[in-house]
Amino acid sequence: MMAAALEPEMEGELPPIRGRVQADAPLAPFTWFRAGGHAEHLVRPADAADLAVLLRALPSTTPVQVIGATSNLIIRDGGLPGVTIRLARGFSSIAAEPDGVIAGAAALDLTVAETAAAAGLTGLEFLSGIPGTIGGAVAMNAGAYGGEMAHVLAWAECVTRDGERRRLSSTDLAFGYRHANVPPGSVITRVRLSAKPGATPVIAAKMAEIRAAREASQPIRARTGGSTFRNPDGMKAWELIDAAGCRGLTLGGAAVSDKHTNFLINTGSATAADIEALGEEVRRRVKAATGVVLEWEIRRIGVPAGVREASDAR
Repeated sequence: MMAAALEPEMEGELPPIRGRVQADAPLAPFTWFRAGGHAEHLVRPADAADLAVLLRALPSTTPVQVIGATSNLIIRDGGLPGVTIRLARGFSSIAAEPDGVIAGAAALDLTVAETAAAAGLTGLEFLSGIPGTIGGAVAMNAGAYGGEMAHVLAWAECVTRDGERRRLSSTDLAFGYRHANVPPGSVITRVRLSAKPGATPVIAAKMAEIRAAREASQPIRARTGGSTFRNPDGMKAWELIDAAGCRGLTLGGAAVSDKHTNFLINTGSATAADIEALGEEVRRRVKAATGVVLEWEIRRIGVPAGVREASDAR
């Protein structure tokens, strides 16, 4: 159950929208870790216009969080106060064009890659190796297997915290390593990704190679959250973690993967606190062994169990 209450001016009904609203909604079933607390209000807007109505009507003091596939996210056990937005069917369309793809923010990265491949478009194969949604991939400039969003994004549409609908260019987003300069409080709704015509058999072979490499090196069938820490300049996080003796390290129901040490796993009974605490212990041991301070790549949001005020430790 949520410990925190909505701001006084938000008590009672949320602004009327066409989408779905659920109070005290469990979020653990959505997360890849299968851990974490409840959303005070979980809202699934019908479309971008519906989202704009919601954000425009919400008091500026109301906490708002956006979640997607939650493949790279820890939601703390005390949950998320205020409004949690989850983009769903109205944001999942994908359309191939002669030189690119337009995709809703809720479209899965893999599905976008497959749509491009079916249309004979190359340049987006790397997305098949990234779990999550397109909106999240833009927000964190996701990349893998030689590609990243900064290389292919033409534009991204968003709804700002005050309900304005805007289109942002790649320059506007000022991409950095695992970062995009999305306006604070804004929600990405749709993007255009550039691609070019290619040979379908070659595209399919590259995607099969990515799939095989991912299955061979990552614990993709475990309850995990993807890469836990950013790679420091010129170094690999997993090598530093291994060198610090953290392979297989456990805390409560959480463990460092034996297969890939930059992945944390819920072995079945882990709380979000177990997973986050294990990550902090890994950071402590890596610093003690190597002098390197690892930075979290996984986003950690919400309220620790028993704490009333939310914090965002991105």
